[in-house]
Amino acid sequence: MLSLPASGTWVLVTMLVASVAAVRGIWSPCGLSMVSSINPFTERSRGHRYGATASWFVAGSLLGGVMLGAAGAAGAALVSLLALPPALIAVVAAGCCLVALASDSAIVVLRLPLIPRQVNERWLDGYRRWVYAAGFGWQIGVGLATYVMTGAVYLVPVLGALSGAPLLALAAGAAFGLVRGGAILLSSRARDPEQLRSLHRRLAQLAPWSLRWAMTVSAGGAVAFGWVAGGLLLAVGVVAALLAAVLLLRSRANARTGSTSELRHIPERAAV
Repeated sequence: MLSLPASGTWVLVTMLVASVAAVRGIWSPCGLSMVSSINPFTERSRGHRYGATASWFVAGSLLGGVMLGAAGAAGAALVSLLALPPALIAVVAAGCCLVALASDSAIVVLRLPLIPRQVNERWLDGYRRWVYAAGFGWQIGVGLATYVMTGAVYLVPVLGALSGAPLLALAAGAAFGLVRGGAILLSSRARDPEQLRSLHRRLAQLAPWSLRWAMTVSAGGAVAFGWVAGGLLLAVGVVAALLAAVLLLRSRANARTGSTSELRHIPERAAV
């Protein structure tokens, strides 16, 4: 559908967005809960091997990611049939990136749905290992079944659809699910509660940076697609760069006060 340079740009941005959005999910209530609930010493207390449980979790997450990608693939098939001008599609993609960026910022009223839902940890005691591990993994990997920590999550199926390439949409979803599920391995070295607490302290220090990474990727996507549009539409990329600079500076100021836009809203919107 697009020219070769644009196709390369689309692949790069889409896969980068999928990976960074998945990493940002580590800091969701569900992500942190999974790190605490599935680790070597908790699985040992249940009479299970951590490696097998983690494998089921990653497999479930990968399946969830593929299903997220399948939604984008269905849209990609439709976009391919419509045969829209590549420049127009690039402008729409740049706009979507800006929406995701604005949603993550602290100075724009717009908020994409947070989906304040957590997995049911009662599964740990009520179901067999493969059921709770794969089930938790699927809910994490599908992206939109639990807390959404960045607008970039919505970009994964959207950019996949706009690409007009179903295989790229599926690959982006699979990458999201694999990275998202692979986060469970962060606790693979936690052999006792103190090591787990140390891991959580390190993650807490990185939380503000994870949001900045997601915002930077969304901003970069807007600039890249603005550039792909070319000609007068290159102004979209310039505006995106300026807006990104303002939002990132504001986000950095918020981080110094110990808060981020999403985390401030979680207590207000979470379902207990």
